[in-house]
Amino acid sequence: MEILNKQHEQLLSDEKAALEQLYRTLKSFNATAEDLVTLDDSIRQLDDLFLLVIVGEYNTGKSSFINAILGEKLLAEGNLPTTQDINILRYGDVVSDEVTPEKIRVITAPADVLRDISIVDTPGANAIFREHEELTTDFVPRSDLVLFLISADRAFSESERAFLAPIRDWGKKVVVVLNKIDYVQNEEERAQIVNFIRQSTRETLGIDVEIFPISALQAFKAKTGEPDLWPSSQFEPLERYIKETLDEASRLKLKLANPVGVGTHLTSRYLGAIEEQRELLAEDLMMLNNVEGQMSTFETDMKRDFDLHLQGVDNILLEMEQRGRDFFDSIFRISKVWQLTRKEEIQRGFEEQVTAGVPEQIERKVNEIIDWLVDADLRQWQAVNDYLAERRRAHQANLIGDDANASFRYERERLFEQMTNEVSRVVQKYDRKYEAELLADGAQSAVATLAMIEVGAIGLGAAVAAIAATAAADATGIILGSVVAALGLFVIPARRRSAERDFREKIANMRKRIVRTLNQQFTGELERIMQRHNTAIAPYARFVRTETGKLDEAKNSLGNIEGELAQIKARVDKL
Repeated sequence: MEILNKQHEQLLSDEKAALEQLYRTLKSFNATAEDLVTLDDSIRQLDDLFLLVIVGEYNTGKSSFINAILGEKLLAEGNLPTTQDINILRYGDVVSDEVTPEKIRVITAPADVLRDISIVDTPGANAIFREHEELTTDFVPRSDLVLFLISADRAFSESERAFLAPIRDWGKKVVVVLNKIDYVQNEEERAQIVNFIRQSTRETLGIDVEIFPISALQAFKAKTGEPDLWPSSQFEPLERYIKETLDEASRLKLKLANPVGVGTHLTSRYLGAIEEQRELLAEDLMMLNNVEGQMSTFETDMKRDFDLHLQGVDNILLEMEQRGRDFFDSIFRISKVWQLTRKEEIQRGFEEQVTAGVPEQIERKVNEIIDWLVDADLRQWQAVNDYLAERRRAHQANLIGDDANASFRYERERLFEQMTNEVSRVVQKYDRKYEAELLADGAQSAVATLAMIEVGAIGLGAAVAAIAATAAADATGIILGSVVAALGLFVIPARRRSAERDFREKIANMRKRIVRTLNQQFTGELERIMQRHNTAIAPYARFVRTETGKLDEAKNSLGNIEGELAQIKARVDKL
């Protein structure tokens, strides 16, 4: 019984490949379980291109009927329920039998009738085996043609009526097979049974259905060695009807069109979800770029402002240098030549007039830098927090409600909350005193100690005193030697220039070391500040950029599949 030609088989193969690719893409895109099940069911419907589903209560002869169709005994028969699971019979080169985790028993056999039809044998529908009935009712909606078996020895019971009614809602084509007519020898009695079933099914379904009285037992015997029983089995009209029904071009077209429709619908919906996600991520990228831009500007401004604060340290040293020059001008004079011989007095004067308070002034300046740095850090956290709070309000307004975006929405919302909460937490718990102490532990002590050492290295007047004493001795020697006093004027200025040069070199060295130390402390602290901000934002930034890449990949893949499905649909429409 050939239903598909080579053109149809190729179309079926192409459609199945496209839908399987769609399934893999949607699964990687974290599609909902419901959508994946729907698509998987559509693909499985293509595996069972034509599902001939056999239903009925136990002991109506379903297994015997299927054996008669196949012409060989693949299913067990008996008066007790013999079908415990859903049985799907498919074509195979060898006979095989396997039970899936879903309790579906797949049987393959090299029977010609199975080349284009999959036959489904369901457990008996009855009140005793409720689990069997649930398996049956779950499987019937996948059918292409439902054969409802009724036994002639107890035609159309109330439980059969109750089971048949829901099939009307599924919109499935139903054919009633009245089995075991060989139990009823009287033709008039057979006609009465058929009329009773026709009237009962009309009342139940609201339509007239085809009714085929048959004897599955006689048909099986006819196919397996007793051909004389074939006419009395009345099996040929039913087989011819099945072939003609399943071979209709319109049903083939409908069968192939349904999965394409499911795939096209899901593709379109998830492409829409991708666009919505991309729009949100575009806003997120803009937000992250704004925050990163703020941080970059903050870093540039901090470096610029730090140079201004360093100028304050320079001013302290320049003022000390100016006081040194004034001191040298006042002490290195010919009129004070005798005073130059008193080292202790010169040293004390140098300390009081030139270097006094310099370490303390530098320490205060360092404290100012610390306060400025801590305040700037807090202001930046507050600025980012205010910006994120504004984005959070917009973020809530743009939440996606589609289940197709559920996973993305959850992860995005979680990371956004994590980022904003971390920034808010820093602002709320920002301990200015602690931050200042943390910074001061390094910068303040290092620079202040360095200043003390460097000021001490100037000699606290000792070097000046030594130079002055030498100058006084030289000048005194000149005077006592009755040499022209003008010569003394050359000696003292020379010593003064030597003292000033030595003093400037020490000031320059001190400035270099203090600036280097402050720069090291500032650079380290600025790096720490930037790292703390980046750490707070990094998880969300990684998510946004990673998801953007995944969405681009999914969009390209779904776009290609959408095109393939459109081509397949056009081919189906031409059938």
